[in-house]
Amino acid sequence: MKLDEKELIQGLRHSDKRSFEILVDTYQKRLLAIAYGITLEKEESLEIVQDVFLSVYQNIGNFREESGLLAWMRKITINLSLNWKRRWIRRFRWSHQTLEDKNFRENNDLLYRYEDKPQTPEAEYIEYESENIIMNKISQLPEKIRTVLVLKVFEKMSYEDIAQTLGINIGTVKSRLHYAKKFLTQSMSFS
Repeated sequence: MKLDEKELIQGLRHSDKRSFEILVDTYQKRLLAIAYGITLEKEESLEIVQDVFLSVYQNIGNFREESGLLAWMRKITINLSLNWKRRWIRRFRWSHQTLEDKNFRENNDLLYRYEDKPQTPEAEYIEYESENIIMNKISQLPEKIRTVLVLKVFEKMSYEDIAQTLGINIGTVKSRLHYAKKFLTQSMSFS
C-alpha cells in the first residue's frame, strides 16, 4: 500500500503504525546512503537512520510541510551524521569502514539502486572492485566537499536544494562539486 505524502504525514500525526512502516520502507535506503556517505561507518549510519526515524516520529506534530518530508528527513540525517563525526573526531576515534564488507553492500544496497539487474560473477566482481576504488577516493575528500558530492550523486539533488539543505550559497555548492570532480578525476587517473 502506497500513500501520498499528505496521507502519510496525517497517518504519522495520528501514530498510525502502518504509516510509520511505509515511511521506513520508502526512505530508509536513501537516508542510509546519505549517512554512510558522510560518516563512512556502517554501524553508525544504521544508528543515525534509526535516530532520524525516531526524531520524525517524535516531532511530526511540529513539521510545517514547507519543504516536503524527504527534504526534512535529509536535513535531519545530514545534521546527525555531521554531529556524530565531529564527536568522534574530538575523541580521536575516527576509523573508516570500507565497503569490502560485501554482506553490508548486498543487504543495504547503498550505491546500487537497480535491484533487478542480472550480472555474471565476473561483472559483479569488476563492479565491486570499482566501487571499492571509488569509495576509497571519496573517503579522502574533506567532509564538506564529500557531503555535497553525496547529495548530488547519490540523492540527485539540484544545486538549489543542496544549498538550501546545507545553508550555503549555490556558488559554494558548485565550487565544492568542481573540487570533488577534479580530485576524483586526478586520483582515478593515477590508480
